[in-house]
Amino acid sequence: MSTAAPDPSGHPSAAPDSPPGAAAVPDGEGSVPGGEGSLPDGKQPSERRLHPVTPLRRAWAPVAVLAGWAVHDPGQAQERLTGLTTTALLLGLAVIVPGAALYGFLSWWFTHFAVTDTELRIRTGLLFRRTAHIRLERLQAVDVTQPLLARVAGVAKLKLDVVGTDEKDELAYLGEGEARRLRAELLARAAGFAPESAGEVGEAPVRRLLHVPPGVLAASLLLTGATWASLVAALVVPTLLWFATHSVWTVLATGLPLLGAAGASSVGRFVGEYDWTVGESPDGLRIDHGLLDRAHETVPPGRVQTVRIVEPLLWRGRWVRVELDVAGSSNSVLVPVAPREVAHAVIAAVLPGVAVPEALDRPPRRAGWCVPFWWRGYGLAVTGTVFATRRGLLRRRLFLVPHAKAQSVRLTQGPWERRKGLADVHVDAGAGRTVTARLRDATEAADLLRAQADRSRTGRREAPPDRWMA
Repeated sequence: MSTAAPDPSGHPSAAPDSPPGAAAVPDGEGSVPGGEGSLPDGKQPSERRLHPVTPLRRAWAPVAVLAGWAVHDPGQAQERLTGLTTTALLLGLAVIVPGAALYGFLSWWFTHFAVTDTELRIRTGLLFRRTAHIRLERLQAVDVTQPLLARVAGVAKLKLDVVGTDEKDELAYLGEGEARRLRAELLARAAGFAPESAGEVGEAPVRRLLHVPPGVLAASLLLTGATWASLVAALVVPTLLWFATHSVWTVLATGLPLLGAAGASSVGRFVGEYDWTVGESPDGLRIDHGLLDRAHETVPPGRVQTVRIVEPLLWRGRWVRVELDVAGSSNSVLVPVAPREVAHAVIAAVLPGVAVPEALDRPPRRAGWCVPFWWRGYGLAVTGTVFATRRGLLRRRLFLVPHAKAQSVRLTQGPWERRKGLADVHVDAGAGRTVTARLRDATEAADLLRAQADRSRTGRREAPPDRWMA
């Protein structure tokens, strides 16, 4: 039994060979004077190049091809290298190094970008020219990221999140100041400011909502079970393999990936989530973070599909973690760690009018016949603005779906659930997320199915448009 609601986004489909939001056409098409994207007086917009340090980044491409071949076939690569004489090796370097430098320079020289009244154009290509037209009204986020070496060089990468695309377009690299000015200009134009005044608007003001101190972040990682589980596995498994096989290669082949996983869940998260700051601005929530690689991200208004509040066992009553699903975006963490009251305030900023329910109804006791003991971790609450479910007994996760973001509602029953008069209700939201209310009474589930479909239709009619705020 199911009922479905249409996709609230309503975005038109794109041509098969071109992702929506960024259409690629041969150079010269779509750029005639007075055509779409031209300036009002018929003049073409001035084109700009990337930062002069960009060729150093792009020169690594030929070297990366050779390194990939060596990794793919290390035996043949070693045989070829050992067979080379010193003279041949020097001649090879004399060809590869200038060739890589020339490739980097030419790829930079033939890359231009320009901002028109309605779009951002990116023109690239050495032999085959390609022009990408990114519609400004389809921009949903413009992020500024700075890897460690880019911070040293004073440059930044501009990432463009466009509705309907899986991967972000980017401009790498721009001067740090130029990247911030271009970001402000693009957001101003997307918000509806006139082109002649968009460049003067500047960055929107930001009101800080949250800052995570490094000590709190480190303590939260030490109190996370996944950190200790991966560390114990990295120490115990290689030790047992050594006693069983006495093979160094077997121990290294197993231990190094486990150590890498342990480092990613502890040190890697600390480095990535260091100095986490969330601020509220007219163009969405601003997120700044990173110890080595610095990132300045934006959670666009109206694009959040679901929110998850995660509470590990050792955090219970002290902190929570907030994650989210944004349509067409890679943003997944909103708050790495914070007290519950502070996290709820940030959620209220990203989902205006939505209050996090405190009390949730458990399934009936007969649900224990389907899921012994763990059934106590399930819960359900439906308010006037949100559909909320909880799962997990030790590591609790509370899922929030605004009614306006629900795309379809489904009811399912397994054979044992039918025997016990139980059913599951699934709410499908955007960004591929499905939230499930498990082991509800069958009559309650049928009523919930019909009521949720009505709430979703009403929520979409009353929801404000997903637009930037001027």
